[in-house]
Amino acid sequence: MQNTPETRPHPASRHGLAALCLCVPLLLGGCASVGAGFSLPIGPFSIGVGASNSGVSLGVGTSVGPVGVGVGVNPRGQVSAGAGVGASVPVGGSGARVGVGAGSSTVIHDPDAPR
Repeated sequence: MQNTPETRPHPASRHGLAALCLCVPLLLGGCASVGAGFSLPIGPFSIGVGASNSGVSLGVGTSVGPVGVGVGVNPRGQVSAGAGVGASVPVGGSGARVGVGAGSSTVIHDPDAPR
């Protein structure tokens, strides 16, 4: 694929992503959980798997613009709901994207919690 002006990422998007990547360690410094994940878009939803210092989780989410929401479950059976904001840029002509984001989640069901 030729690197033409039509396929080349706009310089502002590259600089914006670089600035965001530099700020992420500062933003995540106060977070209780830091991790990474991979998701596969299926219609308006994404099915994903993530790993963090809290463990592995499987989830489903959706987004509108930079805002996303989702629900996930970990191997202990805890169900969490979360919301976040992020930004991404395309990776070459592959259709894949790379990005960063920040969010918050809470456990909405814990099978081991006292009743």
